[in-house]
Amino acid sequence: MMTISVCIGSACHLKGSYNVVSELQEMIEEHKLGDEVELTGVFCLGHCTDAVSVQVDEEVFSVNSENVGDFFKNQVLAKV
Repeated sequence: MMTISVCIGSACHLKGSYNVVSELQEMIEEHKLGDEVELTGVFCLGHCTDAVSVQVDEEVFSVNSENVGDFFKNQVLAKV
């Protein structure tokens, strides 16, 4: 199972982590990946200047509402 961790700490929250979480939830449901992908919230990934920080495995990405679709396609769909 793939785990996607989205930072919901202060910096990421201010930069739209709620929207990123919502969009990822929709995409996971749309592609029927609920059994293969776990979406979690974490309080800090240590990349506050790159907010919204999203971790897949050991790699951290900077994701926002504009690039969340590309992130999902390249980092989630390509790996499940």
